[in-house]
Amino acid sequence: MKKTTLIKNANIVNEGTVFSGDILIEGEFIKRIAESISPKSADVNVVDAEGKYILPGAIDDQVHFREPGLTQKANIETESKAAIAGGITSFIEMPNTNPQTTTIEKLEEKFKIASKTSSANYSFMFGGTNDNLEEILKLESGQVAGLKLFLGSSTGNMLVDDPEVLEKIFKSTDMVISVHCEDEGTIKSNFKKYHDKYGDDIPIKYHPKIRSEEACYLSSSKAIELAKKTGARLHIFHLSTGKETELFSNKIPLKDKKITAEVCIHHLWFSDEDYEKKGMLIKWNPAVKTAKDREQLWEALLDDRIDVIATDHAPHTIKEKNNVYTSAPSGGPLVQHALPAMLEMYHRGKITLEKVVEKMCHNPAILFQVEKRGYIREGYYADLVMVDLNNPWTVNKDNILYKCGWSPFEGTTFKSRITHTFLNGSLVYQNSKFSKEKAAKRLTFDR
Repeated sequence: MKKTTLIKNANIVNEGTVFSGDILIEGEFIKRIAESISPKSADVNVVDAEGKYILPGAIDDQVHFREPGLTQKANIETESKAAIAGGITSFIEMPNTNPQTTTIEKLEEKFKIASKTSSANYSFMFGGTNDNLEEILKLESGQVAGLKLFLGSSTGNMLVDDPEVLEKIFKSTDMVISVHCEDEGTIKSNFKKYHDKYGDDIPIKYHPKIRSEEACYLSSSKAIELAKKTGARLHIFHLSTGKETELFSNKIPLKDKKITAEVCIHHLWFSDEDYEKKGMLIKWNPAVKTAKDREQLWEALLDDRIDVIATDHAPHTIKEKNNVYTSAPSGGPLVQHALPAMLEMYHRGKITLEKVVEKMCHNPAILFQVEKRGYIREGYYADLVMVDLNNPWTVNKDNILYKCGWSPFEGTTFKSRITHTFLNGSLVYQNSKFSKEKAAKRLTFDR
């Protein structure tokens, strides 16, 4: 018999509105949404959401969970649990693991790991390189989230820097091509200048001068030019500069856009003023830039030139982070704190709840054509998050769930708390406790 759950008295945030109502879940799916629903039998599990808000589960289109090969930093099991606690019910993981996900065989190995250990719904991106076009052509578009190309030096030998190969990839697939855009030549030249002056111990405040606005803009504009030339479906990850936002349009609906953009939590929250206090903990690629850049990113997010909010969750050990500039890796953990951070911005009057849901739930589903997720709709999977907007908590070592054990948000008090997470109809997280039930599923795509 299908298990049935009835969520009563919720403030439901969905498709641009907030309304009071009940949600009936049967098995994995939302059966009914109405102003008031009465339980039909004693077997129904009733959850009272009085005073709380129900959002669709967030879909994070860019995470690095470090498995296989880098599991001293993180793994799919630990990070997906942190995601569930943070209201992220589905993730798309990146290919720069060890070995890299650049063959069908390696992709399937990751799916196998996730099927056994993931607490959240999962999919993976396939990595493009200078020499794996044949493998790209074998991909079934309904079974994989999309392609990921690195056009900047984040990832060593995953850098795609052969213009001929790049054009072939853009011409050869109708899948979403997601790109990391930073110009390698510009970065190398900037790095040399600061390395000549400071050696390996370059002050972190120069990170955004090395991985500069120019490096980002040059690479993003070239990628867009190529997408326009080839007709490719291009998604630019983690915009970090105000200048880049000028490259994007808000004139057509997202489902019709061929060129889209994402911004990450850290570029919306931090600025170069935070380097003094946070140091290498907020060293990311692309770099956190100026407060003016941050403000322009917000403007573009709110006027729909930027389509998606994601995390680029990329954990490293604290030992690695405590190195000098040239040895400290870029990236930080974010999935547990992304939604609370955006809800904090709602409290500050920066963004509405409806807009948070649009950018973190609806739009990733539209952009990647994720099947039956990202919305609170009858017939859709019951991936739901219950939020108490007035239940403050402070991020500290005791409540951080990342394997790496630290967060750039340590010491921050968030006003909002995720109290319940439903995944495919199962209540998998409630008041800081996880159920033992395995409810996660592989994402499918309506292509």
